[in-house]
Parts: sequence; structure tokens; C-alpha cells
Amino acid sequence: MSDDRLYFRQLLAGRDFAQTDVIAGQMANFSYLIGDRETGECLVVDPAYDVDGLIASAAVDDMTIAGALVTHYHADHCGGSMMGFNLEGIEALLNRVQVPIHVQETEVEWISKTTGVTAPDLVGHRTGAHVMIGDVRVDLIHTPGHTPGSQCFLVHDHLVSGDTLFLEGCGRTDLPGGNAEDLYYSLTQRLAKVPDSAVLYPGHRYSAMPSAPMGETRAQNFVFRPQSVEQWMMMFGNG
Repeated sequence: MSDDRLYFRQLLAGRDFAQTDVIAGQMANFSYLIGDRETGECLVVDPAYDVDGLIASAAVDDMTIAGALVTHYHADHCGGSMMGFNLEGIEALLNRVQVPIHVQETEVEWISKTTGVTAPDLVGHRTGAHVMIGDVRVDLIHTPGHTPGSQCFLVHDHLVSGDTLFLEGCGRTDLPGGNAEDLYYSLTQRLAKVPDSAVLYPGHRYSAMPSAPMGETRAQNFVFRPQSVEQWMMMFGNG
């Protein structure tokens, strides 16, 4: 597939969509659109806060949302209850368009509890799976640690990492389902297949820049300093 067919957009909640949502602005979540320009279809990554706004963002580029990819079960990524607020997400998306919701298979139960979307509407994938949108292949990388079924998405030279890895730091592990040791192996082994030349696109804007090459992130992000799981647990074992 030629690179010019790849459609990829990074959208910041509170700025590019959900502009009037105070929680969206505070949380600074990123959603993404990944698709095939030739077919005009795309996948939306982590649709939350403002489904209509995300659909409209795709439509501006003459793209139609044909599916969703969910990095993990937290409500700011897929909808549901959080801090006393009910956030819009995949349930609202399914009310607009009947599309597959792609999740990691171990996360199905967690997402169902968070969003109210039941298993029949969720497509659970095993480690090593991929999803096609037109002629664009999206590899699903299971990266447990932040949650049991956290997953990242690698498409060409783009890594969408959810809350597994940020430009500075990584996802916390003290929430239900979190596991610090699992996250160490996800960062150092499961993501080892991602080349330094790939660009990291995180789940939140927690740094000045919205993206950065993986090689730069590995060199500068303190989470890559521990040289063993024992060192990692000394630094991050408490969440």
C-alpha cells in the first residue's frame, strides 16, 4: 500500500472536538482517525466525550467511520462513569452507526462494566492480531500493565499507545487491573518490535509536544532507565 493512501489524524479533546466539555479539556485526551483515503473509511481510536464531533471531524475529510479501536477500559477512552460524571463513548457511537468495536479479548469484561456495551457488540482480539481498514493494516499489540487488556496500535510508522506509554512517563498501575511488573515487560519486550523511527502518539497530551519518535522517547523517558524488572519494581512497584 502506498503511503499516500494512509489517513491519520490526531484529535485533542477540548480543542478539536468536545470544545465545550470542561472535563475533556482538563483530561487532554487524544482520539485518532486511521483509515484508507482511497476507500474513504476510517477507524476511530478511543471515541469519548463527543461522538458527533469525531464523526464530523472525519466527514470534513470525506471519511466515514467504519469501526472503533479501544486502547483500554477507562471511561475517558471509551465512555462510562468517571469521577461522578457520565462520559459519552462507544455506546453513543453504536447508537449512531453500527460498527465493530475492536478491543483486546481480556478487556471485554472490563469495557462492558464501564460502558454498558455488552460482549456481542465488542470484537475481542488475541495477542498478535491485526485489523484491516481498506488496504491499511493496523497491528494490535497487547500491552498489559495499565490495565489487563491495554493495547497499542501500530500502523506504518505510527504507534498509538493509549495510556501504556507517554512521551514523558507511562500509565499508572494503581487502578483496578493495573500491574507494574506487566507494564515493565510491555514497555521493554512487547513494544520492542516497534522501531526507533516510528512516531509515538499517546493517549493524553501530558507533554509540550503531541508526538515524538520512539528512539527519542526511549532515550529521554525515565521509564526506560531501569535495566531489570527488579530495578523497575523498586522505582514503580507502588504504582
